[in-house]
Amino acid sequence: MKLRAGAAVALILASVTVLAGCAAAKEAAPPAESASGSPAPSQTPSPTSSATPTAASVTIPTDCRALLSAEVLAQLEDVPLNDPAFGDSGMLDDGSLVCNWGDPAADTTGLTTTISQMSRGPALDLLNALADDEGYSCYTPDGGTRCEKTWPNEQYPVTDGRTLFWRDDVLIDTRYSNLAPAGYTSSIVNTLWP
Repeated sequence: MKLRAGAAVALILASVTVLAGCAAAKEAAPPAESASGSPAPSQTPSPTSSATPTAASVTIPTDCRALLSAEVLAQLEDVPLNDPAFGDSGMLDDGSLVCNWGDPAADTTGLTTTISQMSRGPALDLLNALADDEGYSCYTPDGGTRCEKTWPNEQYPVTDGRTLFWRDDVLIDTRYSNLAPAGYTSSIVNTLWP
């Protein structure tokens, strides 16, 4: 039976919840035996709540350059950051960070990353839709879920693409055209979750 891509994303995100519940199951182990080998006196267990995974608190940074490693910044050395021609950038009123890398004089070369808060439900809906309806590939590196896709630019002989990474209620969403520095998304992930 072939598993739909959206169902795979749902299983990936659900596995995080299942693994978190394993720790709670270990705490509910049966009573240990006493030194004589007979069971320890029975105790009435007190009610406990089931383990619910909580998102680690991740602060969205305010500096686009501080997100990236020296190796990635070297690949972007001559690329302007947050030129006003690309619209809103930097820290926005809603708490998200937008980083626009690109020269406004270039026809297509550029990269835009938006880092924002997004809870599990909407993130799951978004990633499932991309996997099911648009053919994105999704997998689970670095404790999160990553979905990505590339395609040929409709006008120029270059590659366009989009990469998304979600973890702990934070979404990193990067769209690019003819500018894809090696290790870019991983560098941001390693900064946010050292």
